[in-house]
Amino acid sequence: MSDATDRPVDDDAWAKACAEDLEAEKARRRAQHGPPPGSAAEELRKLVDAVAEKVSSLQSPLLGAAAQGTVQQIIKQAKSAVEPVIERNPDVFDHIAAAGSELLAAYRSAVEGQERRWTQGAEGPGKKADDPSDPRDEGPAAGEHIDLD
Repeated sequence: MSDATDRPVDDDAWAKACAEDLEAEKARRRAQHGPPPGSAAEELRKLVDAVAEKVSSLQSPLLGAAAQGTVQQIIKQAKSAVEPVIERNPDVFDHIAAAGSELLAAYRSAVEGQERRWTQGAEGPGKKADDPSDPRDEGPAAGEHIDLD
């Protein structure tokens, strides 16, 4: 008998090794890049808190104590209005973020396509620089008198 048959077989050894490697990679990325971003609702909550903190910290000599109190009240009202919406509909913000990403990708695609056409110029596919059928080359414009009186 060989030693291989005497040892117990671990059916999940591959899965355990993969899970350990995945956890090690996640820990390495967290150490290198910081914690991953939360959901869109959590990020909105952080944004509201950060804006509120920044506005609260602004001390302007132009604003009196009454104005500072009013600013604090407005901040509290805004946070109290936003919090229930975030709590009731956290998935909505994830969908809005995804839609925004898709719109950005569509815009980027359109701009890249247009830039490619602009950079090809008159000598693009099928055109020559002196092609008279090119509508972009209408020749020198004739002077035209404009009466300013």
